[in-house]
Amino acid sequence: MKQIFLALILLVVLPLHAKDITFRMADFGIKPNTTANSSPLVAQALLQIKNQAKEGDKIHLIFDKGTYNFYPTGASQKEYYISNHDQDNPKSVGIAIEGFNNITIDGKGADFLFHGRMLPVSVVADSTITLKNFNIDFPNPHIAQAKINSNNPETEEVVYEMAPWVNYKIENNNLVIYGEDWSHTPLWGIAFEEHTKRLVYNTSDISLGVIDIEEIAPRTIRSKNWSNEKLIAGTVIAMRSYQRPTPGIFVTHSKDVKLENINVHYAEGMGLLAQMSENLYLNKFNVCLRGKDDHRYFTTQADATHFSACKGIIKSNNGLYENMMDDAINVHGTYLNITRIINPTTVEAVYMHPQAWGFEWGYPSDKVQFISSQTMELLGGENTISTIKAIDQPTSHGAKMFRIVFEKPLSFDVSKEKPVGIENLTWTPEVYFANNIVRNNRARGTLFSTPKKTVIEKNTFDHTSGTAILLCGDCNGWYETGACREVIIRHNKFINSLTSQFQFTNAVISIYPEIPNLKDQTNYFHGGNGKGVVIENNVFNVFDEPLVYAKSIDGLKFRKNKIIKNNDFKAFHWNTKPFFFERATNVIVENNSTKYDLNSDVKINYSDTNNIIIR
Repeated sequence: MKQIFLALILLVVLPLHAKDITFRMADFGIKPNTTANSSPLVAQALLQIKNQAKEGDKIHLIFDKGTYNFYPTGASQKEYYISNHDQDNPKSVGIAIEGFNNITIDGKGADFLFHGRMLPVSVVADSTITLKNFNIDFPNPHIAQAKINSNNPETEEVVYEMAPWVNYKIENNNLVIYGEDWSHTPLWGIAFEEHTKRLVYNTSDISLGVIDIEEIAPRTIRSKNWSNEKLIAGTVIAMRSYQRPTPGIFVTHSKDVKLENINVHYAEGMGLLAQMSENLYLNKFNVCLRGKDDHRYFTTQADATHFSACKGIIKSNNGLYENMMDDAINVHGTYLNITRIINPTTVEAVYMHPQAWGFEWGYPSDKVQFISSQTMELLGGENTISTIKAIDQPTSHGAKMFRIVFEKPLSFDVSKEKPVGIENLTWTPEVYFANNIVRNNRARGTLFSTPKKTVIEKNTFDHTSGTAILLCGDCNGWYETGACREVIIRHNKFINSLTSQFQFTNAVISIYPEIPNLKDQTNYFHGGNGKGVVIENNVFNVFDEPLVYAKSIDGLKFRKNKIIKNNDFKAFHWNTKPFFFERATNVIVENNSTKYDLNSDVKINYSDTNNIIIR
């Protein structure tokens, strides 16, 4: 009887206090296929919706299919410190979703077009949120595009034609690209093949002929001092700057975030940047061109997706990542550098990289560990944060320096000659990256630096230009944590990686922690605990030699893989061995289908590389 009574109460109370509510954006005057500026209208609508919704309500926010224009004028102005981006503020945000619970935003296939310099979408302090069915693009992207008409290396004279959508002018014989609220002279570029939209073989980053130029016909420019014989007529150049102010979508301090059927066609930074968030699910999240007939050859200025100091699980499935200027996915934390030990349990520590500061680094009860920057070895055991407080700001918002008190005393000293970093182990995620296509991009395919289990399976890595999979860790330059303990790489296809040389690209799979003093290292950075890296049942279709490079690793298995050699390009890589090990132990290479004599085609550096089995 009591259970029936409680059930009746729930039937009465829940409909009154927790409802499914649908809001159509058209009812707020936000309609597609007009010239109206949607920025202030969306900001006002989100405020009204937030005020109407009650705790427990499930909100559905629906756009009609069509095109919407967003401009900086009237957009939400937000002060966001975004990892791995320029820390300039404020940001003009087109769709700022802050402080919602149980909300789904469905674009129904809408095109969201952003003008000027904007952050398209932000997700801040939300939980159980789904974004789906929309496209993000900029009609006038900050990367310019040009096609080579003629090239005379002997006279160092190149004639090129600017793409029709590019706004440019010539000032003091220099090329200036501009938009509604921005301008710059591009500093460097990427060369693409005209018909395949792949990077031109063995070019990497190229200099540009944007100085000492003249316009010889409408949109046709002659550069009088540009020599690069690889830039044949028809080659398409993406002209870039070093700026990356905002991603396409920014997620921070949020939980249980789903991104479904979203296309980011351009962003001036990453396609997606998520930080200090828990549980992120990507399904058919694409950073891609607008189909095979798209006149553009590039997508994002940097990574397609990037996860900094997240925890829980990151799942990325069924995505297309193409023609971006860096990794399809990068997962890492950030090392703080200890500047002073105040007492045995208290330190001052600082963010080091100019694009990684201003946001929380940790909280009381978080688990941490310490690492020697020179040898990348752990110092002492794990510890726990008792208190953490910003030093240079009233709160962690906008801070670079922290005073941290730990539960246990430290067992080491720091000095200028022996710097020490701190890694937050609590804010590290498991990763599942599967059934994705990564192709025709600059630099690297994927990058993982997390101690939690990472599975990379059933993906296609097609002409990634550099390394397809990188396991890194760096407490000296990028300050991106940390060691990988368990990585499974299986059932993937690797097609002609390493067509150009970039940082950390020593093989198709490159296990490359940045270790300034490797010879004095006594332990190993990656692997350990009887696990390490397993590479199995993959297909490598390659034109050059290097397959796996591994440095400072305990535990590596390369087995049951098929290696196919092709003649698509001329081999050029400095690494002429399929397997190159530096300070490695417990390595097994076995049961692979290959023409190589693996016993002779292995390069080993350092005498302490041991327990390597080739069969």
